[in-house]
Amino acid sequence: MIDKLIDRIKKTKAPVVVGLDPMLSYVPEHIQKASFAEYGETLAGAADAIWTFNKAIIDATYDLVPAVKPQAAMYEQFGAEGMRAFQRTVEYCHEKDLIVIGDVKRGDIGSTSAAYAAGHLGKVSVGSRTCTAFDEDFITVNPYLGTDGIKPFVDVCREEKKGLFILVKTSNPSSGEFQDRLIDGKPLYEHVAEKVAAWGADCMGNSYSSVGAVVGATYPEIGKVLRKVMPKSFILVPGYGAQGGKGKDLVHYFNEDGLGAIINSSRGIIAAWKQEAYAGFGAEHFAEASRQAVIDMIDDIGGALRG
Repeated sequence: MIDKLIDRIKKTKAPVVVGLDPMLSYVPEHIQKASFAEYGETLAGAADAIWTFNKAIIDATYDLVPAVKPQAAMYEQFGAEGMRAFQRTVEYCHEKDLIVIGDVKRGDIGSTSAAYAAGHLGKVSVGSRTCTAFDEDFITVNPYLGTDGIKPFVDVCREEKKGLFILVKTSNPSSGEFQDRLIDGKPLYEHVAEKVAAWGADCMGNSYSSVGAVVGATYPEIGKVLRKVMPKSFILVPGYGAQGGKGKDLVHYFNEDGLGAIINSSRGIIAAWKQEAYAGFGAEHFAEASRQAVIDMIDDIGGALRG
C-alpha cells in the first residue's frame, strides 16, 4: 500500500491528505435541516448530515489529492449510526480511488491488538466465511505499550499489504509532558522513532516502509531530526493550517527525493467556508471552498519544496 500511496502522490503532485474530521458545527445549516427533516434531531440525523457533508467534499477534492484521513472519534460520538457514516465514507473514498488513513489511534496488547488490526486493516472469520470490516488502507497506532502492542498490526500489514502511521511526536501543546522526557540523553520521541524504523525494516515497499510515523507540523526542528532517524519511514504530518503549520516549515519532513511525507489538513479544508479567506463561497458552496483550500495548500507546499 505504501507504493500505491507514493504513486498517487506522484500522479497528483500533492503530498496532501484531507482530514475528514466533521463536527456538526462544520456542516452548513441547509444540510443539517434536510437530514433532521428526514431522521429527526437524532443520532441518525446527525450521522446522515455528516455523510452528506463528507460526500460533497470528497466529490470536490478527490481528483486533487492522494488520500483522506477520517478521524474515528468524530463518528463514534454519534454511536452506531456515526460508525455507519464512517464506513460509508471509507467505502466511498475507495470508489474514488483514494487512499484511506483511518485515524483511530489504537494501541493494546496481544489478542486485543490483533482484533483491532483485523477489524481495521485485515479480515475476520465468520463461520465458513472471511469478511472485511472497515478496510482502511492505513491506520494510526499508539506505541505506548511497546512491541507487544505493535507487532500484531505489523503482521496484518505484511499479510494484507496495508500500512501504519505510529505516533512519534504529536502536535498537541502538552505532548512534551511525556514525549520530550530525556532517556539516556535523548528525548523519548527519538527512542520511539528508532523503534518505528526497526519495526518497519521487515515491512518494506519498493523504497519506503509500510510502517510510518506521525510527527506534528508544529515542531519543524524536531521534524528535521526525526527525518534522519527514520529515513525509510513516511511521515504523516498533522497540524498544517489551523494549528499553525505552513509549507515553509515542512520542507525538512521530506527526503531529497521530494517524498517521505504527507501533510494533513482537517478543519482548514473541510471548514474552509467558515474562514474569512473563503467566505465568499458561502454555505451553499462549502465544497467549492474546500476545493480552493486544497489547491492553495498544494501550491503552498509545492512552492516551499521547490525552494
